Amino acid sequence: MRKLFVALSVFSLINSFAQLPVTRYETSKGKESVTYYEAIDAWKKIDKASPIVSMVTMGPTDANEPLHLVLVSADGTFKPEQWQQKNKVVILINNGIHPGEPDGIDASISLVKDIVTKKRSLPANVVLAIIPVYNIGGSLNRSAFYRVSQDGPTEKGFRGNSQNFDLNRDFIKNDSKEARSFAQIFHLVQPDIFIDNHVSNGADYQHVMTLLTSQHNKLGGKLGEYLNQTFEPAIYKSMKAKGYDLLPYVNNFSDNPENGWSAYWDGPRYSSGYASLWNTFAFVPETHMLKPYPQRVEATYQLMVSMVEFASANQTTIKQLRLQQQKDQLTQQQFPVGFTLDRSRFSEILYKGYEAGRKPSNVSGLPRLYYDRTKPFEKQIKFYNFFTPKKMIDKPTAYVIPQGWWKAIDLLQINKVQMRQLKKDTTIEVEVYRIDDYKAAPRPYEGHHLNSEVKTSKTVQQMKFRKGDWYIPMNQKANRFIMEVLEPTGDDSYFAWNFFDGILGQKEGYSSYVFEETAEEFLKQNPAVKQKLEERRATDTAFAKSGSAQLNFVFQHSPYYEPMHLRYPIYRIK
Repeated sequence: MRKLFVALSVFSLINSFAQLPVTRYETSKGKESVTYYEAIDAWKKIDKASPIVSMVTMGPTDANEPLHLVLVSADGTFKPEQWQQKNKVVILINNGIHPGEPDGIDASISLVKDIVTKKRSLPANVVLAIIPVYNIGGSLNRSAFYRVSQDGPTEKGFRGNSQNFDLNRDFIKNDSKEARSFAQIFHLVQPDIFIDNHVSNGADYQHVMTLLTSQHNKLGGKLGEYLNQTFEPAIYKSMKAKGYDLLPYVNNFSDNPENGWSAYWDGPRYSSGYASLWNTFAFVPETHMLKPYPQRVEATYQLMVSMVEFASANQTTIKQLRLQQQKDQLTQQQFPVGFTLDRSRFSEILYKGYEAGRKPSNVSGLPRLYYDRTKPFEKQIKFYNFFTPKKMIDKPTAYVIPQGWWKAIDLLQINKVQMRQLKKDTTIEVEVYRIDDYKAAPRPYEGHHLNSEVKTSKTVQQMKFRKGDWYIPMNQKANRFIMEVLEPTGDDSYFAWNFFDGILGQKEGYSSYVFEETAEEFLKQNPAVKQKLEERRATDTAFAKSGSAQLNFVFQHSPYYEPMHLRYPIYRIK
């Protein structure tokens, strides 16, 4: 009987393995990548064949296809609250944000198939959450002519999504349904480690893969130190043992990357910068576009293995550091808003490149860049990876947002920000920002004209708020995210992304010939304003020669001037 039971178990296992998919990537021997529908079908088959894999349907996308999430857990538990109870390290893997860079799509299928067939083990203390294809619209828009400078696969998806947005610029502004569904996934699984698989452009060099890591100063605190001094070096060492010389993402698009470069500015608009706001270790692997596709997929596979190995070996430290930083931020009194590169500090790294040169172009006849692969070289180069805050801003006790600004309110709610509505009309003493100056980008960027170089002044006022306006206490897990998006001087704040541009236009005006008499009477009753007018005339010749400018000056210093103009509509309770 026991022999029969064992035989049946082996037969069942073999039969289960037989149901696993053989993908286009495998049958083409690495020349082709799976299509979107093939990828989802493959994951359905893996789910059906294995009790440790579950694929669930998540939120919508602009392509009118839902995002899927594949959960891989050695003990078959698929509820995030159970992972937290068991103290498992959660690794969230995102694939196909740029579908012309499909390495992670194929590598993730291969990795999980190997886990299911026990060619590769998944430690009991690690769980994988995998988004099979993030940019579905771009993946469906498939062509042999995209990514013309890239070595395979034969056909590739398109960079833009169904609205032609670059989704790796959308993690703060959330113009796409994908970004909103991603936030749902991110807060559901609460990843300790986030991996966003990509392929690089730029210079030619020997390295198969470069790695863009959460900038450690931006991650901050003990987490940032651990990332910089322990986690990242361990991944480099692990990949070296697997035959890969990792290199920081080559953020130098000149002819001479051997002159060194700075770490990439990964603001919160990007996946890694967004993850940093939630105290998550984030990595953006960038395989090299000119390396053969199978080599790139294998490198992506091996990096994910290295991440799993490190996560398992360092489970306790990873979980404790993240928990402590989250606790610290509950009472942290100041937060950074924006960072600037510190060029006085750098490390040295080994760069393996090819000599660059110039030769006549057969297209234009003019000198053109080329890299000579017969002339490889190795050189220690400077890598600038230290940033300092542009500004530290005191955390308020709470923010208040009038309910009319529902677009921003929606995005806060999507990101699980704790907030409550006022139960009655209330007068509150608040700090009020005025937008004194800003620079609006003349050309659109990802659907917006970005506001930058924002300058503000601040006053304390008694403000009347209505029943239903939103109160956001600053004693929550989302503290850093809230500060980043609501402080108007932030590089990726909601003000920077035009959510509050309505305040920049003046709505009320006056008929000058009528207002002349009103202004005259007002100046008689308000000598302090009259004094300011005379002082301005004495110091500003153009102003002194312009009757309309002087009349407008009086209007702007009178109670007839609308208070909403240039008044930032997010209020701070000190």
